[in-house]
Amino acid sequence: MAHQSSFRIESVLKALQINSKNQGTSTGNIWFETAETIDSVSPVDGKIIASVTMTNEKNYEKVVATASEAFKLWRTKPAPFRGEIVRQFGEKLRENKDNLGKLVSYEMGKSLQEGWGEVQEMIDICDFAVGLSRQLHGLTMHSERPNHRMYEQYHPLGIVGIISAFNFPVAVWSWNTALAWICGDVCIWKPSEKTPLCGIACQKLIAEVLAENQLPEGISCLVTGDYRIGELLTKDTRIPLISATGSTAMGKKVAQNVAVRLGKSLLELGGNNAIIVTPDADIKMTVVGSVFGAVGTCGQRCTSTRRLIIHESIYGQVVDALVKAYRQLRIGNPLDTNNHVGPLIDKQAVAQYQNALQKVAAEGGKLLVPGGVLEGEGYESGCYVKPAIAEANPDYEIVQKETFAPILYLLKYTGSLQNAIDIQNRVVQGLSSSIMTNNLREAELFLSQTGSDCGIANVNIGTSGAEIGGAFGGEKETGGGRESGSDAWKVYMRRQTNTINYSTELPLAQGIKFEL
Repeated sequence: MAHQSSFRIESVLKALQINSKNQGTSTGNIWFETAETIDSVSPVDGKIIASVTMTNEKNYEKVVATASEAFKLWRTKPAPFRGEIVRQFGEKLRENKDNLGKLVSYEMGKSLQEGWGEVQEMIDICDFAVGLSRQLHGLTMHSERPNHRMYEQYHPLGIVGIISAFNFPVAVWSWNTALAWICGDVCIWKPSEKTPLCGIACQKLIAEVLAENQLPEGISCLVTGDYRIGELLTKDTRIPLISATGSTAMGKKVAQNVAVRLGKSLLELGGNNAIIVTPDADIKMTVVGSVFGAVGTCGQRCTSTRRLIIHESIYGQVVDALVKAYRQLRIGNPLDTNNHVGPLIDKQAVAQYQNALQKVAAEGGKLLVPGGVLEGEGYESGCYVKPAIAEANPDYEIVQKETFAPILYLLKYTGSLQNAIDIQNRVVQGLSSSIMTNNLREAELFLSQTGSDCGIANVNIGTSGAEIGGAFGGEKETGGGRESGSDAWKVYMRRQTNTINYSTELPLAQGIKFEL
């Protein structure tokens, strides 16, 4: 029996206060309407969920002005007070986890379990931020001058602009905004135009918290639309930090716009992630990690496994196990918890998937598990595809690129582990990486300075997924940004060095003499 039978999008929207036609520009509980709209279309069944009004320049100016005013008050609140507001938001998320997770699944197309999991990530980052609100710290240094004290402290930046992608329509926003809020910043969020309703739902939840605490409009703002709204944010000198998640091509444009005005950017861009499988690997663990990494979210994670680099001595054994596992995959409605794989986000993504399969074949690759677009009952949206496995060469052009789809490239290596590491590092992206081995020396080499060049390097787990406590991000064309845990909070603040002279003299640094 299908497990999605109790799902009705109308009841989900009602519970989240979303109407069939919703405003898309907000400064808290105040919403602005415009004539131009965009439709949110579900890849699950191809139906229009709701229409959303697009932000125009006039309303954008209202948003920025309101956010600027809110910042003046918000920055004066003690960090533990700001943490309490984030705690209350986390409670709202707990109360609405079921419905928000269902909306994520239906609007984006990921499995229901992943939808609920994404909301749980939001709850987790709220918990993390609450604790962090009592730990924001600086350093104290010894001065070279007698009777002087030096220290550094961190102050709020101001407005943080957040541009998020469709594949994690709520979690990545929360990674940024929960930390930005406890740091004393206010936020303007532009969700993906492919998943605007998730943004509206989150904005309504935080607006309730702000109203209940009699806090000003503008601490959390929402703008909706296409790249034009993103350009307004990136070129706006009133916004000191832009955090952008998306493709490398998009990130380069964001970086250029922000750099021209000497602003700050936090970039989380493309990934071309690999798992190295050595002769000492646990094959069962390798298959579980590889299959979920490759097909989870239908291959639409920035941390999805794209490449499997396998030692020649176990290559056949791993291939057989993978092909057997792929035969067991169930593809269909993601709200049916029996299914493993849902749809791609839209038909444009399907076309890119098909082009990638054609390209690998043209370059000489061999499809071990053929792909294809599914048709017929249950697949009417045209967005359901079969996960594919292809034998390939590391230097194929298509292997060097990130294809946001469930295509796994198998690459064979010979000789030492360093040869496999060199293959892994031979791409321009540097987000996530893994090694499967029970050999301690191999694991340590992989994590050493001559090992993986990625921002994330794992041993005996896959490439996808991230824990809140660790900083998330990558190197090279992944952008170099870090979000979520560890000391990622520092990017949302400005550092200030302070020197205090408590003597009756004014000695100069480096022993310089200046007599009057």
